[in-house]
Amino acid sequence: MASHPPTYTRSPELVETEPGEGSGLGPKGDEAATALRAAGYRVTPQRIVIHRTLVDLGRHVGAEELLASVAERLPNVSLPTVYASLEALENAGLVRRVAAGRGPALYDSRPADHHHLVCRRCGAVEDLEANVNLDAALSSATGHGFAADGAEVVVHGLCAGCRAAA
Repeated sequence: MASHPPTYTRSPELVETEPGEGSGLGPKGDEAATALRAAGYRVTPQRIVIHRTLVDLGRHVGAEELLASVAERLPNVSLPTVYASLEALENAGLVRRVAAGRGPALYDSRPADHHHLVCRRCGAVEDLEANVNLDAALSSATGHGFAADGAEVVVHGLCAGCRAAA
């Protein structure tokens, strides 16, 4: 079976890349600083650069790939710093951790509720726009004594590339 490297894509219209005014951080940097402070975190250059880079990449990214992407702007940053920054950004509601089912977790700069497609062969992850009512699942979770933070649909299968290679 032929295999191709995993790709993590998102719709280009979901990524804002125009520079902002004011702080010089850009619109996403200002948003990140405000959200970090509101969540009780310090605003550090590492957190802002990691968030900005994740937004600029415009796709689902693992911590190691993110480390490689920020290395030029943050030459002494370590993988534990990237993970700690991602945790702070997630807790501040700026990023979403996506469990793709295999391999390391991926991070999504789009924290709003949405769903994902995951290729079971190559591990590719894509955003899935679909109106799905998850109220019954959340209600059932509550009935089990579970305090749900949210829910999402993850559709597993073969991506177009893997289907074509089969």
